[in-house]
Amino acid sequence: MHKKDIDQIMEIESVSFGNFFWTPEAFKAEIENRFGKYFIAEDEKGKVLGYCGFWLIVDEAHITTIAVRPDSRKTGIGELLLQKMLEAGYEKNVKWFTLEVRASNIAAQNLYYKYNFKSLGLRRKYYQDNEEDAMVMWTENIWDNNYKEHFTKLKKELEQRVKV
Repeated sequence: MHKKDIDQIMEIESVSFGNFFWTPEAFKAEIENRFGKYFIAEDEKGKVLGYCGFWLIVDEAHITTIAVRPDSRKTGIGELLLQKMLEAGYEKNVKWFTLEVRASNIAAQNLYYKYNFKSLGLRRKYYQDNEEDAMVMWTENIWDNNYKEHFTKLKKELEQRVKV
């Protein structure tokens, strides 16, 4: 992710999160945050299809955001972005990933479950726009052989379905 991408990111941000979304200044700060890693997925013409990012906290990665342009949803872009973060986690020697997800966002939860995230609790009234609860989800140690094998299998399956 680069500053030049922010205008397109803001288009996705506003339709994905309504009135409760990050500002351009927040994205600029995150791009410059030495503990943050942010990525985009774009088509061959440079159109941003989705974006994601995490904060690196010692050996843990906290996913702060992931969103896909509405007309690109259900195409594998969100999964591709999640894989990119996991790969970056391996590069940074991360052991665990964590995130919060809206209790009503079943599609996102299913993606995280597919990658062996587990629901470990709720943050009551976490989302300020409607006081919806957030599920707190964690992976097991991503360096565990079973996790690495599962991730490798899912990566190969996605490569067969989505042009990478």
